[in-house]
Amino acid sequence: MKRIAVTGMGKVGSLVGTLLADLFSVTGIDKQAPAMPVSFPTVEGNVTDPTTLRELLKGHDAVVSCLPYNLNLAVAKTAYELGIHYFDLTEDVATTAAIREMATTAKGVMIPQCGLAPGFIGIVGSQLTKSFTKLRDIELRVGALPRYPNGLMGYSFTWSPAGVINEYINDAECIHNGARKMVPSLEGLETINIEGQEFEAFTTSGGLGTLCETLEGKVDTLNYKTIRYPGHAKLMRFLLYELILKEKRELTEQILTEAKPPVKEDVVYVYAVVEGWDGDFLKREEFYRAYHPIDIHGRNWRAISWTTAASVVAVVEMVANGKLPAKGFVKQEDIGLDDFYATRWGRLYAADQSTKK
Repeated sequence: MKRIAVTGMGKVGSLVGTLLADLFSVTGIDKQAPAMPVSFPTVEGNVTDPTTLRELLKGHDAVVSCLPYNLNLAVAKTAYELGIHYFDLTEDVATTAAIREMATTAKGVMIPQCGLAPGFIGIVGSQLTKSFTKLRDIELRVGALPRYPNGLMGYSFTWSPAGVINEYINDAECIHNGARKMVPSLEGLETINIEGQEFEAFTTSGGLGTLCETLEGKVDTLNYKTIRYPGHAKLMRFLLYELILKEKRELTEQILTEAKPPVKEDVVYVYAVVEGWDGDFLKREEFYRAYHPIDIHGRNWRAISWTTAASVVAVVEMVANGKLPAKGFVKQEDIGLDDFYATRWGRLYAADQSTKK
């Protein structure tokens, strides 16, 4: 794997290309110029047109899609037809299911959900389970937040508004009382205390990836929740369900984007806990990290941007190095955390920035 295309030259896509360019020959593809200057060549083209997309991807060994969730499937189909490797950041369950079906006869590897959640959190959760002989409970939590919140919502859209709305509206998969089931998003509200600060967490869709399938019959409780500042879930339920804006996703996206623009100072919290038995002994294993903006190649990147970008790039590198299969479908929980940390950009996750002030 030498030549890699990156579709979607927004801020995250631009960083994905930048990180990959240290290791591979990269071409950026989008219908418009990149969101910022990049060091690798880019091509402007309509990625929603199948003929154009096919021509743009010809000659590449792999493609990483950094497009909105609803555009990923077209890229995956083209990658499948061309027999090249495919990676993306999607949280959308239906998209992943379609990609998984294609992967059964694919000539290359197809690995969706390579971001933060789903993605890194699934790798962490899987790693924590390895020291148990019998599992009882797995709780995975991630939050991408403004470090200095203001307003009742306490939020800024440093990540795709369309993706956030999709996570809030679609039902979420979980395992409850040993049974695999679907539950509404924006429910299951709980309080979390992180380093003396109170947060709330609630169910959102897609964060578990394929973990429920993998652990069905092996655990009593498995769930994923998004971390926010207190009061956020109540306001989003009012917006989406009392005002019925769930029926008007594009309008909702416009309202929220204009009301809560991105901030430079953000923080990403990653927390996972696993309970169960090691032989006859009941125990609990925890993982916690707080990630902040960092400088990469002379530019400062938001925490949500680099954690998302570095995750998918680490997975691409593992495929290139033979640490992961070069064909078929790969689940995030099949990726070893130590192998992830050993990659050029995955090592950024190993640093604990929790005490940063």
